[in-house]
Amino acid sequence: MFLRLLLLLTIVPLVELMILLRLAERFTWQRTLALIVLTGILGAWLARREGIRTLTKIQSDLEKGVSPTGAVVDAALILAAGIVLITPGILTDLAGFALLIPPIRRAVRRRLTAAFAKRVTFVAHHPSEPFIDVEPVDRNADDTD
Repeated sequence: MFLRLLLLLTIVPLVELMILLRLAERFTWQRTLALIVLTGILGAWLARREGIRTLTKIQSDLEKGVSPTGAVVDAALILAAGIVLITPGILTDLAGFALLIPPIRRAVRRRLTAAFAKRVTFVAHHPSEPFIDVEPVDRNADDTD
C-alpha cells in the first residue's frame, strides 16, 4: 500500500507536469494557464451542483426512512472529484470530470463497495449472546446525592 501511494504521489505529478509543459510548448503558456484556471472553475461549479443534488437525495432518503448509503458514497466521490479538479493537471481533471458523471460514479461506487465488503467483516449481535448496555457518565459533574 505504501509503495502504491508513493508512486501515486510522485509519478502522477511528474506526468502531469510533462503534459502541461508539452501543452505550453504547443499552445503558449498563457493558454495553458487559462485552461488550468478554466477547468478548475468549471470543475468546482459542477462538483458543487452535483454535491447539492446528492445532499438533496440524502435528505430525501432520510425523510423516507431509507438508508442513504449509496448517496453518501456518491458525496465522498464528488468531494474527491472536486479536490482533483481544483488541482492543476490534465489527468486529474479527466478523472475528476469522470467522477462527476453519474453512470461512471455508480460504477466506481459499486467497485469501491465490493472492495470494502471484501476487507471488512460485519458482526451482528445474536440474541443468545449477552448484551451489555453502557451509558456515558460525566465525571466532572458535581455529585450532590
